[in-house]
Order: sequence, then structure tokens, then C-alpha cells
Amino acid sequence: MPASQRRVTPEDIIPDAEFGAQRAQRRAALLPRKKLRRIDLGPHCTAYFETFETMLFQIQEMLLIEKGGPAQLVDEMAAYNPLIPQGGELVATVMFEIDDPLRRANILARLGGVEDHFFLQVGDARAPGQQEGDIERTREDGKTSSVHFLRFPLTPAQAAEFRDPKVAVMLGCDHPLYDHRAVLSEATRTELAKDLD
Repeated sequence: MPASQRRVTPEDIIPDAEFGAQRAQRRAALLPRKKLRRIDLGPHCTAYFETFETMLFQIQEMLLIEKGGPAQLVDEMAAYNPLIPQGGELVATVMFEIDDPLRRANILARLGGVEDHFFLQVGDARAPGQQEGDIERTREDGKTSSVHFLRFPLTPAQAAEFRDPKVAVMLGCDHPLYDHRAVLSEATRTELAKDLD
């Protein structure tokens, strides 16, 4: 199935008891891919590039934990299906991970609008991150959320260059108070290229 048609459907879901029995094995099998899809950006930010498999596992986890049945499944699919890349893009959950609550609040209070400053640099071309959904992630007082959902649409030329190991690819943020870049490894690029048609 083309990446542009991937969605979690009720047919993809296995019963809670079956998932519970397979949970540890499924998590272990997914872990190597998740490690390749994790990019640390500066001292506090991590981008987790999502895929059909990570979202399917997340939905199964939520169903197992919350026991909401078919009604919950509808809500979970509505929440997580938009985070599955659709062929011409990469999609990331971007998190500011700061353990100390006071330090976290202080840092997030200074990063208002940071969600508008993420990008993928593919060679000489920049693919700006776009917020997923219409939820405002920066409050009126200027404090940003610790979690952002971003999609990075790529042109066909950018997608071709993304696959070319001779072309440098970076994830970046150019917020004035959080200006960082991270070069994607060849292994990570090969993994993320699977999301592109």
C-alpha cells in the first residue's frame, strides 16, 4: 500500500488480550526503528518521527490501558491517524523534555512561538515544519507547550535529495532562544525515507 494511503483502521486492531500477550515482544521489535527515528535537537528538545507502526502501537496501548472499547477506538484513530506520514512528508512529535518542573516552566515561558521555527534542511532547501491540527501551542502569556506535532512536507526534488547520501540533511530550530541543528545520520535517513512515496 502506498504511504499516502496508510491509516490505522479497525481491521488493524487486535483484541486487548492478544495485544497484552504480545506487548513486550512488539515493543522490542519496534524499538530499533524508534531509536533511528529519534533525533535530539539541542539540550532539551527531541523529535520522534512517527510512522504507521508507531501510531498503531500507540493506539493499541491506549486501548489496553483505558479499556474504552469501540467508542475509544474511534477517538484514538482520530487523534493518531493524522500523525501518520502520507507519502510526501515526514511527521514528528517534538518534545521539550526537562525533568525539573521549575526549570521546565522557566524555559517554556521563554520559547513562545517555537513551533513556527522548526525545519528540515535538505541540501540548500529548507522544508518548514507545519503544526498538525488547529490547537494553539503557545499560550497568551507566551509560554509554549512541551509537546508539538509537526509535519514537514517535502517537494519531489527534496524527497529525491533526502535519499541521496551525498546531500546533507539536518533538523533545525531557529527560534532566537533555541537555535540548534542536528545532522541526520545515514541510518536515520534510510529509515525516514521509507515514509516517502
